[in-house]
Amino acid sequence: MRRLPIYFLIDISESMVGEPIKQVEEGLATIIKELKTDPYSIETVWVSIIVFAGQPKTIVPLQEIINFYPPRFPIGGGTSLSKGLGHLMYELRKNIVTTTIERKGDWKPIVFLFTDGAPTDDTTSAISEWKANWARTANMVAVSFGEEADMHLLSQMTENVLHFKNTDASSYKSFFKWVTDSIKTSSVAVENNTGSFDLAKIDNDTLSKADVKEMPNAPGNSNSASSFMVDSNFVVLAGKCQNTKRPYLMKYKKSLTGSGIYAGLETLAYRLVGAFQVDNSYYELCDDNQGKVKINTSELIGVPTCPCCGNQYAFAMCGCGKIHCIGDEEESTCAWCNSKGKYGSGGSGGFDVTRAQG
Repeated sequence: MRRLPIYFLIDISESMVGEPIKQVEEGLATIIKELKTDPYSIETVWVSIIVFAGQPKTIVPLQEIINFYPPRFPIGGGTSLSKGLGHLMYELRKNIVTTTIERKGDWKPIVFLFTDGAPTDDTTSAISEWKANWARTANMVAVSFGEEADMHLLSQMTENVLHFKNTDASSYKSFFKWVTDSIKTSSVAVENNTGSFDLAKIDNDTLSKADVKEMPNAPGNSNSASSFMVDSNFVVLAGKCQNTKRPYLMKYKKSLTGSGIYAGLETLAYRLVGAFQVDNSYYELCDDNQGKVKINTSELIGVPTCPCCGNQYAFAMCGCGKIHCIGDEEESTCAWCNSKGKYGSGGSGGFDVTRAQG
């Protein structure tokens, strides 16, 4: 039986923490559940899930959907699209059965790329390799989650660049139904030996074809290897719980606010989205450049409670430069270096703190 390989290449950078990664996790589980009820898909579809942040990882090797069990998704640091794309090409070379005189190989694989931000690395060579070796032998669908992804960059890899307006839970449900329907349509086509690749109809409300010509390049990013890049759409800070020693992330999203000085003048700031527990795999999936960029706290609006133990403040910076939570204890202990000390109310003005790449 000829296989129809489906690869999901999913951005798990810090900006995906919270509701986005939860919805993707639930959405993938729904896709597989639906495909298991479709006779054409059961016969042909094989699925693999690759994630990428600062480092890539295969969390589900290519396998029949009947054996597929939905995984938990980790979160990592950075958005190294070049490493994610490189790892995808490695998996394709390793797993795809090619057609020979003696046998018919796999059907043309389908890749769904999900990302919500801009790459924090140089993608030039990886995209060139994709275009030279895989653009004609695999079908890629690149989906921007929200407004922040670099559409121009995605359009270099595929003409199928879509914009998903991830506004609420119902929009996620509609989106993953579209993915499921697209896979079902393709599996029917290969079962009927047409081999065609047909995406399901899009509604233009939840999901629409990206008009790349009308969209500016992602701000604050460059595809030059000489530049060190961060995702300017988000600020994410890594902390560690004083009581449980578990890591957590504080996520802030770009926001234009009134300056309060001149009428009509807006200034750039980052407003708190929330704080979220992560596990130690976060550090394994971080980019080597983590810790090289700082931001002043005067640009950040809002301070969360600790998502691990409930301490009132998740944002206390030790003399070692790392962030941990504090409560009403008389003396606090840094969860990173174990230094003990007392925290006052602080003075006016902000201070510089290390940010993740996003």
